[in-house]
Amino acid sequence: MRFIAFDLETTGTVPGVDQIVEIGAVRFNAGVVESVFATLIDPMRSIPPGATAVNRITDQMVQGKPRIETILASFAEFCEDSIMVAHNAPFDAQFLTCDIKKFESAAPRGLILDTLPISRKVFPGIPNYKLGTIVQHLKIPTTGFHRAEEDATYCGQIFLELIKRISIGGKPPQIENLLALTGKPELHFPQIERQPKQMGFLF
Repeated sequence: MRFIAFDLETTGTVPGVDQIVEIGAVRFNAGVVESVFATLIDPMRSIPPGATAVNRITDQMVQGKPRIETILASFAEFCEDSIMVAHNAPFDAQFLTCDIKKFESAAPRGLILDTLPISRKVFPGIPNYKLGTIVQHLKIPTTGFHRAEEDATYCGQIFLELIKRISIGGKPPQIENLLALTGKPELHFPQIERQPKQMGFLF
């Protein structure tokens, strides 16, 4: 199966108010990492100390980095129509959706799947379903957490294990079955056709 796992780091938890400071996306193909899209992003505001305490991203690190409106098209091109996978996917999807709408940008076209509710069904009985807890439960080697590329990679490895656990006779599950395990409606990024700006004329 070919899919893209993605993760964001942000200045806070409120989409449309807080800003993205890092995007990480990892394309998996046949169970291995095929390519990576990862960049810091200048949020054009100071990063609160509480956010830096979590993700270790400072104002100095993002100074001079690309702004989100210059990154979205490249991110969409990298993802194309691949299945998108994230842990607590609505959080990341809402942040990206706000900027996609704001800047009328191209967006990934694939279905977005959330590993969080699927993990609850497939890995019952673990203390909680935070990314780090599941990674520890599965004994996935780690180099750290709360940086976008690293967390996207862990998410992809979790998704591979989920697929392995629910495959029947070596045959991976249908996308419809994976979606049913989330217990949620289909999630997609908006596809916006940019409208030409109309010129005003004085008579």
